[in-house]
Formats: sequence, C-alpha cells, structure tokens
Amino acid sequence: MISRTLFLTAVLGAAIQSCPGGSGGAPAPPAEPDAAETPSAEPGPEATRPDAATAARLEAIYRARADSALMHFHDADVHFMTGMINHHAQALAMCGIAPDNGASETIQTLCARIINAQRDEINIMQIWLRDRGLEVPEIHVEAGHLTIHGPAHSMHMPGMLTDEEMEELRQARGGDYDRLFLRYMIKHHKGAVTMVLELFATDGAAQDDFIFKLASDIQADQGSEIDRMEQMLEALGGANQ
Repeated sequence: MISRTLFLTAVLGAAIQSCPGGSGGAPAPPAEPDAAETPSAEPGPEATRPDAATAARLEAIYRARADSALMHFHDADVHFMTGMINHHAQALAMCGIAPDNGASETIQTLCARIINAQRDEINIMQIWLRDRGLEVPEIHVEAGHLTIHGPAHSMHMPGMLTDEEMEELRQARGGDYDRLFLRYMIKHHKGAVTMVLELFATDGAAQDDFIFKLASDIQADQGSEIDRMEQMLEALGGANQ
C-alpha cells in the first residue's frame, strides 16, 4: 500500500502542475520587471501550496483508498498470516526451554535472537488480521507448552513438530538438547520457508506490499539461520544422528 506521504506528495504535485501559474502547461509570459524592485528570491513553499479545501479533499481521497486497501486481500494471505503465527509460536516454545534444559551459551544466544524476532513478527501479523476484522490466534507459551486460542492450523503447517517430538525436546538436557534442538529447528525453519514459497506461488496472493516484504524477510532470515544451524550441528557431530 502506498504511504500517505508518497500519495499526497504525488497528488499534490499533480494538482500544482495543473494550477494556473504552476509548472505544467505553457509557460506564462515573463512579467515586466519593476525598476524599483530588487531581483526577487526563489519562490517559497507558499507560492505552490494548494488551498485548504484542495488539501482536505486530497486527504479524504487518500483515507478512502487506504480503507479500501484494507479490505482487499487474498484468502492465501489470511491463511499465511494465521498459519505463520502458529508456526512462530511453536518456535517460541522450543526456544523457551533452552535455559532450564542446560543448553549451551551459543544455543541460548540463538534462541534469544529467534524469540525476539518471531515475537515481534507475531505481534504485527496479529495486528494485520485484527485491522481487517479477521479472527486472530492468541498464543500462550509456558515451560515449552503452547496453547493457542482462535484459528489454529498448526498441524497443517510444514515443519511443525509433533506432540511426541516436542516432548522429546522438553526431556533432553545439555548437549543432547543442543543437538536435538538444532535438528528440529532446522526442520521447523525449512517449513516456514516452504510456507513463503507456497504463498508466492499462489495466483493473486502477496500483492499487499506489507505481506510481500514480511514474507520475503522471513524467507531470507530463516534461510540464513538454517545455514548457520547446519554448521553448528555439524560442529557438534549431530548432523547424521
């Protein structure tokens, strides 16, 4: 969606171009200089500023277009946002138990980064759904256990851990936790990348600039983290376990 500033700048510019004395159309003949006047300075903003009525009309046009844009979205956009909230929420649960399970400092640092990034993304995806009057998943994570209220498509999302896998991770300690966490989080991240590719492959989806950028950022961030985690897992000797 075009920003308010860009929209008003473009439309106001067009309005100024079309106004008498504006820069559009044929140039006005030069006025005869007044001998008593000194050379004038460049005209200030007041010379090209539209009147209050024009500015108010353009502001109303912008608001109408912004409101209309809120209601134009694809079903795949909603499915992606809803599903990714659930997907991210499980990552928070996986990372949240790292300190109590004796994870190494390196894994705890990785987990803190994942929590910070994905918690923020959950929040903005919830806002996107809420602004459009759609059902919003509400999540609660405690001691590695995840509860979701509202639309939950978690088991349909690629890369999601089963209940048995989550319990296995909760029971792991120390180096075993580190290796298991990396294997499962690599799987989890690859699932998120798959979700982005499925969104982009859907005709008419991700036309909203916000959704396109969010999905692209998720793909790039999680792709780079997959590479990093695979190197970490190989260093721990757990790549083939």
